[in-house]
Amino acid sequence: MEAVSIIGCGTMGHSIALSAAWAGMQVKVYGVNKEDIYNAEKGLQQKINILCANDLFDEKKGLSIQQNITLSDRLEDVIMDSSFIIEAIPEVLNLKKEMYKRIESIVNKHVVIASNTSGFKPSLLAEGMQHPERLIVTHFWNPAHLIPLVEVVKGKDTDLETVDRAMQVMKEMHKQPILLQKEIPGFIGNRLQYALFREAQSILDAGVATKEDIDAAVTYSIGRRLPVTGPLMTADMGGLDVFVAISNYLFEDLSVMSQSGTVLTQLVEDGKFGYKNGEGFYNWDIDFATQKNIEREQTLIHFLKNDMKIRREGQQ
Repeated sequence: MEAVSIIGCGTMGHSIALSAAWAGMQVKVYGVNKEDIYNAEKGLQQKINILCANDLFDEKKGLSIQQNITLSDRLEDVIMDSSFIIEAIPEVLNLKKEMYKRIESIVNKHVVIASNTSGFKPSLLAEGMQHPERLIVTHFWNPAHLIPLVEVVKGKDTDLETVDRAMQVMKEMHKQPILLQKEIPGFIGNRLQYALFREAQSILDAGVATKEDIDAAVTYSIGRRLPVTGPLMTADMGGLDVFVAISNYLFEDLSVMSQSGTVLTQLVEDGKFGYKNGEGFYNWDIDFATQKNIEREQTLIHFLKNDMKIRREGQQ
């Protein structure tokens, strides 16, 4: 098992650490200062309490998970003995490149550096590195401790050993890693997500339906089916002759807009950013925000329990 360290203890960093510790790994986590570490400890405790309350593990296991995580604001202490480092700092290219310089000045050339970036190509991130062959992307999805998917993306210089080690670590963390054979902006998940979001914006701008009904069209139909069958398997099950016929007449009418839609652009210009400041497509008062957060969390926990059940049955 690799010696795993995580750089960054924000929302993604401490959630990734929780996933690793839950899988039995001893994981070290770097935070920039004491306040950063305090917030991470608070977040970890809250998440562990919720998982325990939902019978994903007992209090004894929860304590064991906490003991598997060590947080520090001293970078050298966190990574000195690591063999696999996951970088989860803000999405600022120069900030990431500067961090890789610091890391490479401390660790040997055999240590893998995996970035949690959601958009930067690994080849771009690896520019200027002493050993670009050890840089790879492992894109976890938020919330990282509840969503299994990790997109593993290799760059033009990433070697096969790095790929194999990244895939193995993700599997040991009980994640569902998928490997991209080519670098593309947004990887796979975000490209699919934003294709849907673009069409939703186009339908809203055209006045075809309300925002509530557009969302309901997803949550009460394809949203129910997608956890079992993705788009390609769904097409197989529906009949490829049917899907090719629909594609041929519908594609020409789908949105091809290259910028954000009118309603979205206006909301942002008006300073309405959604959940983060209380108003966007919807009004996010405390009660509504709390309700939706609980609903989403409980749904993800339901799926996670099912994943764990399938994994246990497969081990029997």
